[in-house]
Amino acid sequence: MGTVYTSCEVEHHVQRSRRAAIPKMRVDSGAEFTWINAKTLQRIGVKPEKEDYTFVMANGQQITRAVGFAVIRVGAALTIDEVIFGEPGDLEILGARSLEGMNLRVDSRANRLVAGGPIPAA
Repeated sequence: MGTVYTSCEVEHHVQRSRRAAIPKMRVDSGAEFTWINAKTLQRIGVKPEKEDYTFVMANGQQITRAVGFAVIRVGAALTIDEVIFGEPGDLEILGARSLEGMNLRVDSRANRLVAGGPIPAA
């Protein structure tokens, strides 16, 4: 299975006209949260609601990041979710909670996002 990328839009959760396009975001159904560059979130007015939220990385390193609320759109699908304020060096990731909120899943054969629901038999 290869790496899946998608484009998306992130919107302020109240002032919906305040939005930014993210042309290439990595889809990671193994990551719980969606990570977006902090500068992008700040530019559209998303404020940190939780400071110093601790994450344990795959290598065991602990890091802290801020967390806020935003609307995430992929095509016609949308959800509101907690988003992590990514710092320089962090990947922009579309995580499992956002995918579930939009009822999307990764089609590993086609390497793209598709509507969730029943998986057809092989």
